[in-house]
Order: sequence, then structure tokens, then C-alpha cells
Amino acid sequence: MAIEAAFMVPHPPLIVPDIGRGREQEVIKTIRAYEQCADEIADIKPETIIISSPHSVMYYDYFHISPGERATGSFSAFGAGNVRFSEEYDTELAGLIEKLSAKAGIPAGTKGERDPSLDHGTMVPLYFIREKYKGGKIIRLGLSGLPLETHYELGKVIKNAVNMTGRRAVYIASGDLSHKLQEYGPYGYAPEGPEYDRRIMDVCSRAAFDELLRFDKRFCEKAAECGHRSFVIMAGALDGVNIKATELSHEDVTGVGYGICTFYPQKDPYVKLARETIERYITSGEIIKVPDSIPVEMKDRKAGAFVSIHKNGALRGCIGTIAPTKGSVAEEIISNAVSASTRDPRFPAITADELSELEINVDVLSEPELISSPAELDVKRYGVIVSSGYRRGLLLPDLEGVDTVEQQIEIAMMKGGISYGDEITLHRFEVIRHK
Repeated sequence: MAIEAAFMVPHPPLIVPDIGRGREQEVIKTIRAYEQCADEIADIKPETIIISSPHSVMYYDYFHISPGERATGSFSAFGAGNVRFSEEYDTELAGLIEKLSAKAGIPAGTKGERDPSLDHGTMVPLYFIREKYKGGKIIRLGLSGLPLETHYELGKVIKNAVNMTGRRAVYIASGDLSHKLQEYGPYGYAPEGPEYDRRIMDVCSRAAFDELLRFDKRFCEKAAECGHRSFVIMAGALDGVNIKATELSHEDVTGVGYGICTFYPQKDPYVKLARETIERYITSGEIIKVPDSIPVEMKDRKAGAFVSIHKNGALRGCIGTIAPTKGSVAEEIISNAVSASTRDPRFPAITADELSELEINVDVLSEPELISSPAELDVKRYGVIVSSGYRRGLLLPDLEGVDTVEQQIEIAMMKGGISYGDEITLHRFEVIRHK
């Protein structure tokens, strides 16, 4: 399994009725959106609820993962000690996140706990969730003073850990937006406040997660936001996945921004077919038939296709066809998925215990076009085929570490066994990449 959905939510204690005592009606849109998120989580029935909170234990240079078997907490600090929580931690997943973080050079783990009690940034989301869904263990993460890029990398580690354990999980990014939206608010007003809220809601409503890393640190400080790094970890946990984002609400009536968005990974039919092919072939030795449920374009179109398999970020297999060899692109994907998982001469065949750890991409190629000069290439847009007699080497476009046309041609020549000085012919092609 994997992260089934993610939710960006605020954490004002005011919206808990025992605390608000009527004032929660001031932000009724936020409450209604929260209730919708809780309904959706109840429908998912996650085994693990991962929560990143700005009010959990926080260090400048370390991400704290709450340790132990379970934790308790209450809203006694807000005059509602009757609202209590007792939550069980997912110790297996927490341990794997710690282990993979160390391997990735990210300082994260269960050491240094100062207060084992659940914080309100964790309890406010749980208040709404537990009204609808009682199941699932939790993981609680603190933020850090490390760069945004490191928060994003931690999210990627979390995604890999979830995949490796096979958990059905949801991610809760707890965090308020700007605290400086109104003169009458508890923190006053700054022009950066409304601008931050506008930008963050725009970015998250489009799932344009790369833009989260471009927010200037001083700008965020002037806006007095508290959730940005929580949102960045969530973005990393959704890295490389097509996301459907929905903005449910945004309110600023208290002087603090409360934004709620939902994020659902979309299962690309090309990748889904490749994954189903690999899983069936590895577990039973059967080659699946073209499903009736796939889009018509996959049945009617012919095209070359590459199936690439990665495990923990490293290539695990890649086989493809430059031009169509089957009756449809669906059949092309099925054939190449089997070959990529078992017949790539660079790697041993994939085994059943690896299946939950695999990331699969499918590149569908356009018809190659003869070109007369390297000047007609663009490493981001075009792949290249270099031919010399019967020898031929291909390189896909937009690959990490390939930054120039010269590099692209050189690698393609090497793959085709073509030497410098040989007379060559160049073809370019475009791909539609399915991740």
C-alpha cells in the first residue's frame, strides 16, 4: 500500500466546542471542512495516521519522531481537560523512518523527547478524526530549523517507509497560516500576512509543491506562519505522484489564517497496467491480458514504450522499445514490464518481497524524427537515438544528471557501442512520461 491521501489542516483549539463555547461558530467554514476531511479519512480506514505538528518537540538541527508505544494528552491547558486522547504509536513504521533517514543523511529519530504528552497541533486534527474513525495507530513528527529542502527529503523517506511496510496511511500536515492578517488579531497585521495566505492557498490548491521550496525565509517570518515546513514534509511524502488537490476552505476572521486542502494520488492507467503486470508475473508467472477497463487510447494506439523500475531511488530495471512491436501501446507496456522486471541484463530478476518498494514509470514515445544537427536537440524535451550502421543507442529526455546535448549524445553512443569518429545519424523523439 502507500499514502492514500494527505490533508493540510489548521489547529486552532478554538474550533473544539468545549474550548470555543460558542465562539467556534465564527469559523464554521473551517469546522465543516474539517468534518469533511474526517469523513474521507473514515472512508479510507488508514492503518496509520502520520501527523507533522509545529507544536511537537522541535530542534534546530533534528527532526523528532515521538517514541514509545503510546501517548496521552488533553486540552486542559485550554480549559477543557475533559477532552482527552490516548493514542497508540506505529513503532514499526517509526523505526523504519528513523533507519531510512539515517541512511539518507537526514538527522531524524526518537531521541531527545522533552514532553511525551500530545500537543494541540496533533490533538486538534485527532479531535475531528476520532469523531468519525477510531482505528489506526499514529506517528507524530516535529519540525526543525533545517532547510526546506531537508524537510522535503524527510517526506520522501516517509513515503519510502510507508511503501516498504505496506501500510495504508494518510498524512496530516498540521499548521496554521499567517498569524498577521488583521489589526484586531492577537498578533496584529503585516502586509506579508495576507500575501502569504494568498500564495500558500494558490500553491496548495494546484498541488504545485515545488513552489513551496521557493518561499523566502524572511517573508515567512514576517508573515508569522507556523505550518509551512509541515506542508513541505507532506509534499515530499507525495513526491513523484500525480495529485488531485482540492481547496475546501480558507478563513482569516480571527486574524490567523486557517486553510484546508485535500490531496489524493491519482492512479495513472499506464503505470497501473505496468504495476499489475509486474506483480502478477512475479507472484504467479502469468502474463496478464489487456484489461477491458483501460482507456480506449491505450488499446487503439501503437507506440514504443519504456518501463522503468526504481527501488529506493536507484534504478532496478528498464526495458523499452523505440518503435511499436505490438498491436497496441497497452500490449507494449505489458511486454516491456515483464522484461524490465526479469530480463534487464544489468540486474537480477525482481523478487516478490521487493514489490512494495518499487516505483514504476512508463514513457510512451512519439515516432522518431530524423534531424541534421545536435542543435535541434533539447535534453529536457527530446530523447535521442544515435545510429551507426546496425549499432544504435537511445537515451530518454529529462534525465537527472544529463544537462547538455553533448552529454546526451555521448551516453547514447556509449549505450550503442558507437565510437568517436564513427559516422552517426541522429533521431529525436518526445515522450509522455507517466509516473
